[in-house]
Amino acid sequence: MTDLPPPYSALTRHPMMPRTSHDETARFNFLTHFNRFLSGPLGAGNRIAYEQRVLPAFQTDHGRDPQHRYEIREAINRDPWHRSWSALKRNSMEMRQHNGRQAVLRQLDELDALARQYNEHSGQLELDPAIAQPPYQTAVDIHCQPGGYHGEARAGDVSAGANYDIGIFATTGGALGGLNDGGGQAVVEWVRRERPDWQPRRILDIGCTVGHNAVPIAQAFPDAEVIAIDTAAASLRYGAARAAALGVRNIRFVQANGEDLSRWADGHFDWVQTTMFLHELSATAMPRLLREAHRVLAPGGLIFHIEQPQYSNAMPLFEQFMRDWDAFNNNEPFWSAMHGQDLKQVMADAGFARDTQFTVGVRAVVDPEIFPPSPDGGEEDYGRAAVWNAYGAWKAAA
Repeated sequence: MTDLPPPYSALTRHPMMPRTSHDETARFNFLTHFNRFLSGPLGAGNRIAYEQRVLPAFQTDHGRDPQHRYEIREAINRDPWHRSWSALKRNSMEMRQHNGRQAVLRQLDELDALARQYNEHSGQLELDPAIAQPPYQTAVDIHCQPGGYHGEARAGDVSAGANYDIGIFATTGGALGGLNDGGGQAVVEWVRRERPDWQPRRILDIGCTVGHNAVPIAQAFPDAEVIAIDTAAASLRYGAARAAALGVRNIRFVQANGEDLSRWADGHFDWVQTTMFLHELSATAMPRLLREAHRVLAPGGLIFHIEQPQYSNAMPLFEQFMRDWDAFNNNEPFWSAMHGQDLKQVMADAGFARDTQFTVGVRAVVDPEIFPPSPDGGEEDYGRAAVWNAYGAWKAAA
């Protein structure tokens, strides 16, 4: 079987990326377009089913409208259209994981050897076997990925990180750009618009996985020291090798838990960052992590959390329900509870005064000729469009 360049013509290859066969490429191409179809034209049928069948039936049975998103979920889960759409969406994720994992495992010897070569020469990887995986990461296979981000097919391998990197383009329908780093690029664009002359010296990315978002930050600020941390060694091994293969030298991948940043002094970092990570934390872990982030952030420094919008009274219940799909169907057990919180108050409790906080929208940087923005601005994607809210604060000066 002859290896071919990786999937989907818009995906940008780097030296660490797994190679895909003809059949693997075809499956990824199908899944990329299938996910875009599920999130767009086919997904729009959920609103039609709700407004034309589910809501009228609920009103007849209860004499009122639904009062919260869970009532909508219970009612619409009996609707054949939504059940079919939901099954297809779940199956698309399982197919993506199966295809990515088989591609990685058949070339794991080569990938492991290449990663070791990069990491031994670069010195950009720092692992700590004393770091335990938090129970909220081991309770489920997050995103249906076997073993989550930390699982290993064998001791010391890179299978989890390689599978994540090769498949996320299909999962997002290409909405994160050719290197899957459009989120990190979007953050950089915002910072440069907000503070064009700002030159942070030390930057911390918490929950980095393979560095899709941390590496663009390091590239944009080459004089800064960027520390990317995660508890998952299997992802860090791959991420450090990936960064080295891309020629990015001012970033280190360190195995550490964001709930305990005691190895760094108070005020050590000018910028602390997370990207789509807070919703993967338990209710006890998130406040601890935010308190530590506040402690290690220098006065006048930036904390920046990329997330989907928090639910509020202003968000229609049907949209809340649709955004909640991942909590019940994509192994995201903390998604619903986290997005139901007043995140600004949670950040205030961690030490970030409300008058220092802000919320801003950011959109992933992609090739608009290949992936034009949806005509409705992504409103029907319900969390699948690469458009986020950023919850941030400039820490008050001492």
